[in-house]
Amino acid sequence: MNDTSPPPGPQAPELTHAQFVTWLREVAPYVHAHRGRTFVVGFGGELIDDGRLDALVHDLSLLQALGIRLVLVHGSRPQVQRLLALKNVPSEFVGGVRITDRASLECAKEAAGAIRLGIEAAFSQGLPNTPMANSRIRIVSGNFVVARPVGILHGVDAQHTGVVRKVDIDAIRASLDNGYLVLLPPLGFSPTGEAFNLTMQDVAASTAIAMRADKFILMGASDGVRTRSGEFYSEISAGDAERMTANQEIDPACAADLGYLLKACRGGVSRAHLIPARLDGGLMIDLFTHDGVGTMLTPSDLEALREASADDVGAVLRLLAPLEEDGTLVKRPRELIEREIAQFSVLEHDGVIFGCAALIPFAPEGMAEMACLNVHPEYRELGDGERLLRHIEARARALGCRRLFVLTTRTTHWFLKRGFTIAAVEDLPAERQRLYNWQRRSQILIKNL
Repeated sequence: MNDTSPPPGPQAPELTHAQFVTWLREVAPYVHAHRGRTFVVGFGGELIDDGRLDALVHDLSLLQALGIRLVLVHGSRPQVQRLLALKNVPSEFVGGVRITDRASLECAKEAAGAIRLGIEAAFSQGLPNTPMANSRIRIVSGNFVVARPVGILHGVDAQHTGVVRKVDIDAIRASLDNGYLVLLPPLGFSPTGEAFNLTMQDVAASTAIAMRADKFILMGASDGVRTRSGEFYSEISAGDAERMTANQEIDPACAADLGYLLKACRGGVSRAHLIPARLDGGLMIDLFTHDGVGTMLTPSDLEALREASADDVGAVLRLLAPLEEDGTLVKRPRELIEREIAQFSVLEHDGVIFGCAALIPFAPEGMAEMACLNVHPEYRELGDGERLLRHIEARARALGCRRLFVLTTRTTHWFLKRGFTIAAVEDLPAERQRLYNWQRRSQILIKNL
């Protein structure tokens, strides 16, 4: 036993041990996928005011221990607002942008300095038997952000309110290479030595773009992206987000944050996330579980996921042939594929179809079957199977289906990890029960939508 380990407690139930081992094994693929990646994480001063900083620091410490390169950007709006009130300095906003006069700038600098010290202190914790034990996180901060003035807004001079002009990515990368965690305040500096008050979201998104970060994670006040009617999106493409924004379909409570996610995504960031800051452990849930939390914004390359047409029959047949030959799938004649091609969805890249899945509805029972799920072997480690599954689930919901089922002989565990549960033949729709192949004895799995 490690001499720093706590004394052994009561013997845990065997089921608890099994659950822990299962969870750890399920998390392992995400650990491998994230190691060595660069994440830019932005969070507002409200998180600090609400007493959630220590919990976030514990999670970030674990992420760095897992080999993730972190750039943190903090906000300070509530802290600045309190200092302004304390010093009887009036607040002025134009179009949601703070007008930063000289007195307001001093409050912004004072708030940023206090927050930086608080964050550095939180990362310096090292009490035994706490999440920060033996963490030894080193933080570096500095004048990494070059800014310029916003200028005139609706006829009002914004004075010391600025926007990001450039990010010193070489200095940030050097710090990350040396094992440091980089902390950026919502402040920037001009080549003439002037300081400017910036928004946390602008600094975070601009840094993610400049760094070509693998993920831009914005911890916001909302639970993700919703429409004005309340419809929630756990994942949305940049194209759809832009269209919905232009049509004013997005809930105003998350519209501004979505704008920064779009900026990052269009600037070359492969994944942009909006997660609820109020959820304890939300960052970990989003990064290490299949469904995650909040909303993930993805580039327009998801538009390659589409419904199949008659021109795709040959490509679908070629994609399914290897699995039919080794017995994983039941062989389907060309005539059947041609007749049912409208049930298929396909993944396409540069004219090449590399994934497919079919949806077969059973309307009377409110159920649907997913069949022929397959991704070309060269793409199977990129999450495309999960993209197809989510797409089929969305199609099933749109048809009013409440449950989705699959029959498989070799991939039971894959479906179990994604929310399916083992079922019996009697749980299938009556028509599908009559067609069940007792010689293959396929495992039946069902998921509630």
